[in-house]
Amino acid sequence: MKSQTHLIESQEKLKISETEDRSLLAPQRHVTQKKIVIAGGGTGGHIYPAIGIAQALQRLDATVDIAFIGGSDKLEATLIPQHGFRFLPISAAGFPRRLTLQWLPTLWKTFHGLIQSLRYMKALKPDIVIGTGGYVSGPVLLAGLLCQIPIAIQEQNASVGLTNGILARWADVAYLAMESVRVSNAFRQTTRIEITGNPIRPAIAAFPRCEETYRKFGLHPDRKTIFVMGGSQGAHAINETMVAALPHLVEHADQIQIVHQTGAMEVEKVQNLYDQILASGFLYCVKPFFDTVEEIYSIADVMVCRAGGMTIAEVTACGIPAIFIPLPSQTGNNQVLNAHTVAEAGAAVVLEQGTFTVETLVKNLTNMTLDGNTRERMVTASRALGKPDASDAIAKSIFSIN
Repeated sequence: MKSQTHLIESQEKLKISETEDRSLLAPQRHVTQKKIVIAGGGTGGHIYPAIGIAQALQRLDATVDIAFIGGSDKLEATLIPQHGFRFLPISAAGFPRRLTLQWLPTLWKTFHGLIQSLRYMKALKPDIVIGTGGYVSGPVLLAGLLCQIPIAIQEQNASVGLTNGILARWADVAYLAMESVRVSNAFRQTTRIEITGNPIRPAIAAFPRCEETYRKFGLHPDRKTIFVMGGSQGAHAINETMVAALPHLVEHADQIQIVHQTGAMEVEKVQNLYDQILASGFLYCVKPFFDTVEEIYSIADVMVCRAGGMTIAEVTACGIPAIFIPLPSQTGNNQVLNAHTVAEAGAAVVLEQGTFTVETLVKNLTNMTLDGNTRERMVTASRALGKPDASDAIAKSIFSIN
């Protein structure tokens, strides 16, 4: 009987021991799970880099816990959940560029956003907070600093955005799109700087050039393709200038074809003008927007486009020579600086809006498209600038931060 009792006691102790072992293992697995907060929004130029980083983090570790914080009534509130990520809203507003009464409600919204962010930090207890720019990332990064959580920033442009510029001195690491940004005074106190490029979707540069893509869009693989892209919303100035150039390109109908992304507002107008101006032998495809833009990048030989940080990242990752027409009203003149950075490397030509002629556009287009030596030289220069693996490089670096 004693032996039986002893056996039962031993079994009970073993069960307790096994339970304790499992309880010890469970916290260890929990501790190794990385918790990350990402903030950035207002425009696609800040949101898509954030999504690219988050997707790369998931590719490296499927267990990573990611939460996005952004403006409750901003674009990110729609886009982030669409990509399958948790979204936590805060109050946010951009500061006016001059002293007006609008500063009062903006200050209140920003303060309220900071309080909300602090609550999220205390609840989530993230290992790191990442900001990709835009005024919404300001209160989130500041909350991270106040809670003594490491912060990282990612800058997409050749000049530093306002929020990133203010917070850079306290950042544990800054991921920059271009080498030229390193010399900015904003980063002189940043602990660690990495030139990674901008995080883009892997499919952008990996999509292969194939005859099926040409057939899909009614094009011919033996003709050089000009891709005109004004962004997801189009660009009136680019649409207008390209249409004006069409009569000068008719004579090259057997060598050149055009894909034109117009934006939804002007697609019908631009389509009608293409139909009226170009002869039946000239191949072209006019669409408001391309959901799988990597297909068009794969067959593009020359780009005509704006010069946002993400556009440049995609174009150079694909090694496409470009004619940049920068948006002149961009805050901080970012697009102009971006465009000239690429042009100085020999990968692009810059035509500043309002100062160039249609003849100048046509001359550059035909030279870059039809002169094989010029095009190949620019392709090489563009590829040298491109960083198609930027998102993975940033993700690996983030996981290395203690």
